[in-house]
Amino acid sequence: MFHSRFSRQSAHATAAVASIAALGMLLAGCGAGTGSGSPSAQGSSSTTTTSVITVNNVEPSANLLPGNTNDMAGWKVVTQLFEGLVTFSDDGKLIYADAKSITPNSDASQYTITLRDGLQFSDGQKITADTYAKAWSFAANAANGQLGAAIFSTIQGYDALQDANGSKDAQLSGLKVVDDRTLQVTLNTPDSSFPYKVGDVAFLPIPESAYQDIDAFGEHPIGNGPYMLKQWDHDSSIQLTPNPHYTGPRKPKNGGVTFELYTDVQTAYADVESGNLDVIDTIPTSALATYQHESGIQAFNKPGPAFRSFTIPQRLKHFSGEEGRLRRAAISHAVNRANIIEKVLYGTATVATDFTAPTIAGYSKSLKGASVLDYNAETARKLWDQANAISPWSGVFRLAYSADSGDKQRVEGITNSIKNALGIDAQPYIIPTQKELSSAIHDRTINAAFLQGLQSDYPYPEGYLMQAYDSSAADGKGLNNGDYKSTAFDKLIDDAARQTNVDDAISYYHQAEEVLFKDLPVIPLWYANVTAAAGEHVQHVGFNYMGVPKYNEITK
Repeated sequence: MFHSRFSRQSAHATAAVASIAALGMLLAGCGAGTGSGSPSAQGSSSTTTTSVITVNNVEPSANLLPGNTNDMAGWKVVTQLFEGLVTFSDDGKLIYADAKSITPNSDASQYTITLRDGLQFSDGQKITADTYAKAWSFAANAANGQLGAAIFSTIQGYDALQDANGSKDAQLSGLKVVDDRTLQVTLNTPDSSFPYKVGDVAFLPIPESAYQDIDAFGEHPIGNGPYMLKQWDHDSSIQLTPNPHYTGPRKPKNGGVTFELYTDVQTAYADVESGNLDVIDTIPTSALATYQHESGIQAFNKPGPAFRSFTIPQRLKHFSGEEGRLRRAAISHAVNRANIIEKVLYGTATVATDFTAPTIAGYSKSLKGASVLDYNAETARKLWDQANAISPWSGVFRLAYSADSGDKQRVEGITNSIKNALGIDAQPYIIPTQKELSSAIHDRTINAAFLQGLQSDYPYPEGYLMQAYDSSAADGKGLNNGDYKSTAFDKLIDDAARQTNVDDAISYYHQAEEVLFKDLPVIPLWYANVTAAAGEHVQHVGFNYMGVPKYNEITK
């Protein structure tokens, strides 16, 4: 039910990946949540300024079809052209958009979706329950080859549509159109994540006219979002203009948005400095140490949705059973996260306090057991000595990273901290390429600890917890690359999935995280901050739950 679809590259560009890499970001298309989002804030598309805002991007890797969007470059554009059933606040709270309500049955195995009145695409085509049912079935159907198909796997009838040579018009049997405004969704198993899951880009609606020539539609889509596509000059720019038919919660406050398509983030940053670009949503590594003190720009550095950690596989010598539990806790206490963030990351990260991220619903700073993340050399040595009483330590603690990842200084900071606190030999373990490191992790041939990162593309704990630590995601079946298995953790995740109230579900997720703090299948490090910049003349620059600028609110 949890699928990883994006890997963070420079300039927030992303590409589909199958395995996790050293601090390479996996953007996982499976958050979770339950149904009582706040009502949509309706409004008009009238603007408060006629100025067009220019922002950085790269050329999308595919067309602008929601179900086929598998990179962040495309995500930035598609989510402006289309509106879905829900959207999210900056801190991960669910907000209804096209939906008026999403109501679960008693065990969250079936949902009734009610749409708002008067919904339409930018060309006037009506949006009904049938619009959503057809769009989801199209995206889920293997015959249509959509890259986002896997996220529909929890809906009844998904398996029957996985014949690449089948009918392209076949529909998901779990979708029942009750009337124009009511869609009933039957799932294979209880899933309290569903109201959040429909916030994934693949769940966006497309009009009936799209199916006449889907490829042509992907080049010039007609959507229902806050903006319309004005022009796409490939490898140059994508121009958007406000949609006069939009009545959702993201009202445009500018005269349009133009995505300037760069191949080098350094060039984009120089354009912001010179006033030729309004906003850049990532800072090149070469400028991290200085950009917050640059004159002539506004600098941004705030907590984001990317969770960073390192995994110590339990199959490594000295890291299984009670000995391993003690050594992982000792190593966690031996990492001076705050010092590394200050000295190596120039303050562009936030010390981790849980296993999710600050922009995620249910994020916590006060979970039981979180003190294991506190730097304390004395406690670290005591725990290490207790482990030595079980089996004396021998060998070298190695932390792997790839030479092409840019992680050298981070890894050196971590291993030096461990070496100094515990008095053991701790060393970076360099692997030539990220591809080789990913393969070694996936094939379970790596004989070392390794860095990794995780980000969910909709903001809820399940997107960070289930696929990364559930037993079903171990042994190469998901992102549980340390092959951690805990019946207590699995049960709490299953209990969370059956809840029909968001607070109840989060309570179970918090209990599951407290199990993780005891076992430490990964050592949490920090949350990578959103680092960005804007020209001095730009106003109202904010960032959403994905760490992406809220384009509709920017003015100048």
